[in-house]
Amino acid sequence: MKYFVLLAGYGETKPWDELTPEEQGAEMAKHGAFAEGCEREEGVDLLGGEALGEGSTATTLRTRGGELTITDGPFAEVAEHLGGYYLVEAPDLDTVIALCRRLPAYDIEIRPVLELP
Repeated sequence: MKYFVLLAGYGETKPWDELTPEEQGAEMAKHGAFAEGCEREEGVDLLGGEALGEGSTATTLRTRGGELTITDGPFAEVAEHLGGYYLVEAPDLDTVIALCRRLPAYDIEIRPVLELP
């Protein structure tokens, strides 16, 4: 099954631009450990992942009454910082949770990816 791992908030981690270069390096090493863990784990494939720009760089599309509106900035209800994501294929949720323990102390949301016809 595929899982979408959303790095949804800083959690106990300071924002990136508040980290020293040494702290940034340590945080990146944790992402490396996550990727290495995915490579070593039987039945797990790291299919993709990227860091995301700040919310101020977002463009939001909304359709209401059949009309599309485009606005700058993040979706209003999103209070957390969306920092990035991983797409992981794994045998089960417990495996993904175990691998995510290697990441920095972010707030993380994991969702199964639906396989639609």
